Amino acid sequence: MKLAVCGSIATDHLMTYDGRFAESLVPEELDKISVSFLVDDLQVRRGGIAPNVCFGMAQLGHHPLLVGAVGEDFAAYRSWLERHGVSCEHVHVSQMLHTARFVVTTDRDMAQIASFYAGAMSEARTIELGPIVDSVGGLDLVLISPDDPQAMLRHSAECRTRGLPFAADPSQQLNVMDGESIRRLVDGATYLFTNDYEATLTERRTGWDAQEVMRRVGTRVITRGKDGVSVLGSDAEPIHVPAVLDVHPVDPTGVGDGFRAGFLSGLAWGLGHERCAQLGAVLASYVLETVGTQEYDMSADAFLDRFERTYGTDAVAEVAPHLGSDG
Repeated sequence: MKLAVCGSIATDHLMTYDGRFAESLVPEELDKISVSFLVDDLQVRRGGIAPNVCFGMAQLGHHPLLVGAVGEDFAAYRSWLERHGVSCEHVHVSQMLHTARFVVTTDRDMAQIASFYAGAMSEARTIELGPIVDSVGGLDLVLISPDDPQAMLRHSAECRTRGLPFAADPSQQLNVMDGESIRRLVDGATYLFTNDYEATLTERRTGWDAQEVMRRVGTRVITRGKDGVSVLGSDAEPIHVPAVLDVHPVDPTGVGDGFRAGFLSGLAWGLGHERCAQLGAVLASYVLETVGTQEYDMSADAFLDRFERTYGTDAVAEVAPHLGSDG
């Protein structure tokens, strides 16, 4: 399966706060908020949604195409990704701007306060999918994840024009895109990825109720944290997959990206949606237990053991023959 992953490419600055943000927030004074948190740790890590997804898929044996925009400071990061099986041939390099930066502080409740500097990401709107399609002989699926909003709209419009199946993943950009833009991004998607909060926000921003969203997309995938994952299809019974057992959370940054990597890997192997969601949940659990979005260590045996503990022998029997193979 030939899959392109479009989205942000960034460096992550990850900090931890040994307290609770909620204890420093006064609800009736939020219009005058001015707070500072003394953090305990700083980790500078490779990040960005698109390479996080690509890295996760590569850990499961795939070779996805990374599509996004970076600065000239990307050289070392490119080398890391290519060593781990990610194709960076179609990454646009800006001559003027730095690679994007994500700065986030996480408190003891796993709540987060974050900022994002777009930098070179703003040039992603210049990327055309057509030459990529021609160079690789076609694409089976395009994931359109958070990126420059104009780039996201360009990619979805081009997918519709070219008849390319695509998955819409608006997530963080729901806060900056208006209703019309979100409708243009989502309409016609084969898959729509959100968490449960973003699912509600999508409906509110678009003005579409849940039924209308389902009429506009093929399959809706909603992650619900400790409550698992729901997969909803207009012509299929709803699927609910529980969260992975015995996970020891360290940092939630990139967990959703890990889930998408696992889910898309299952699709590439031709597995059903339940197995895809289970794969996503297991891979996400590795990210949750690690500081950094691409720092987890995962052997095939350990992955399958964790998979079987939560989802059983029948489920793992379907997954095991594929692990480490390229779909």
